[in-house]
Amino acid sequence: MEKAIIIRYCEIHLKGKNRSYFERMLQKNIEHALEGISHKMIVMHSRYVIEGFDQSDYGEIADRLKKVAGVHTFSCASVVRNDLAEIEAEALNLMSGKSGTFKVETNRADKHFTPDSMGVSRYLGGKILEKYHASLKVEVKNPDYLLSVDIREDGKTFLFTDYERGLSGMPTGSAGKGLLLISGGIDSPVAGYLTAKRGMKISALHFHSFPYTGEAAKEKVIELSKQIAAYNGGIDLYVVSFTHIQEAIHEKCPSEYMITLMRRFMMRIAERLAKQIGGQAIVTGESLGQVASQTIESITSSNAVVTMPVLRPLIAMDKLEIIEISKKIGTYETSILPYEDCCTIFVAKHPVTKGNLKRIKKSEEHLEDVIDDLMKKAIDSTEIIHVK
Repeated sequence: MEKAIIIRYCEIHLKGKNRSYFERMLQKNIEHALEGISHKMIVMHSRYVIEGFDQSDYGEIADRLKKVAGVHTFSCASVVRNDLAEIEAEALNLMSGKSGTFKVETNRADKHFTPDSMGVSRYLGGKILEKYHASLKVEVKNPDYLLSVDIREDGKTFLFTDYERGLSGMPTGSAGKGLLLISGGIDSPVAGYLTAKRGMKISALHFHSFPYTGEAAKEKVIELSKQIAAYNGGIDLYVVSFTHIQEAIHEKCPSEYMITLMRRFMMRIAERLAKQIGGQAIVTGESLGQVASQTIESITSSNAVVTMPVLRPLIAMDKLEIIEISKKIGTYETSILPYEDCCTIFVAKHPVTKGNLKRIKKSEEHLEDVIDDLMKKAIDSTEIIHVK
């Protein structure tokens, strides 16, 4: 029995004259996700159809489609000729072994086919009841099973009962490009995933503090990047040496402002790098009030050194909500591996949580003569890792 996969989108339907742009972007992303699997993709009105694949590959195809932003649902359909006897036989086959309520819904694009849509639904419903009356009954409002019959103009009919959920959202790349600050913790990979789901293609920036943080910490971030790359169509990871900046802050500035000043340097470097790679926004995993560097005063301080938009998709989430998403996308177990990152070293016992911006700027004046040199050294140290 020939099979086909019907892929549907949702939010793209709301677009106007630029709808075709989003449709093409989603098609491109689906094709990229299915690289290495033999198939043929057909573009139809408001959906895509995958044909010509080996049925043993369906599990792998389904897993990949579930990670493509913009895909709302998809179904694996049986394909028969536009022949009522063949349609009936496959309808009975699909409903075999099922118990509960059902409904038949027919879409007849081939207007030469008889009977009409309602007639096909009535006919198939009657045949199903006739054969499986002991286990099935009709329910048109909220059935346990919806048998969909799609009679196409090309002489083929699709029949299916199952709908698998996709990510929904918007096609990755349709909302520009952003640079994600990825630390190795729980939050930043989730922020990257949510941003990609809303259509922004992300690259990632990690600050490495060798020798205070080891190679294992860096490998952890590479692994996290691989995990979110599956939702982003690959990812470029930029690793920047941050040790010299931390040492300079630690040596010359008040210890209670250590975290705040580190964040300001991170944002400066992120903006400069984002501009170099064509980025339009900085993305962080900050959640309001979660730690000292994420109070509204600290966020105001870090925002003050950049002009580029800063996206914070986790800003109103609590930790349990973030952990739930991290488990769903498969990053949680990697995130909790016990390796230090740059934010866990040189930390003051009592960091400022509600810092006054004037005082923060005053404490940073100790570095005024070397800020440009510190920035240049950091940018020049950048290592690029292409993660798939």
